[in-house]
Amino acid sequence: MTRVKRGNVARKRRKKILKLAKGFRGSHSTLFRTANQQVMKALRSSYRDRKKRKRDFRRLWITRINAAVRQHGMSYSQFIGNLKKANILLNRKMLAQMAVLDPTGFAKVAELASQAKS
Repeated sequence: MTRVKRGNVARKRRKKILKLAKGFRGSHSTLFRTANQQVMKALRSSYRDRKKRKRDFRRLWITRINAAVRQHGMSYSQFIGNLKKANILLNRKMLAQMAVLDPTGFAKVAELASQAKS
């Protein structure tokens, strides 16, 4: 077998991992082996949580809409069903923003939805 010189390949690989581990606490940012484990764990978590963030925001919007709609004497599911019947095409993010920032506008939407009940 011929001799393989790995001068800067290994160093580049380690430096890349340590750069990703910058800001981790203690030896997690300085020692290669522990840093490598923590970087792999962090990358797994960030991949998973990018998906989870979308679910969390939808839950938040639904909670806000539900709280606002109950002041108008409806439940969330009735409200969404009535919006569909009234052919009002607003997504949950916009409805939640209206509920927080523009209560009078949201009241009008809720009124239109309650009229579409029958």
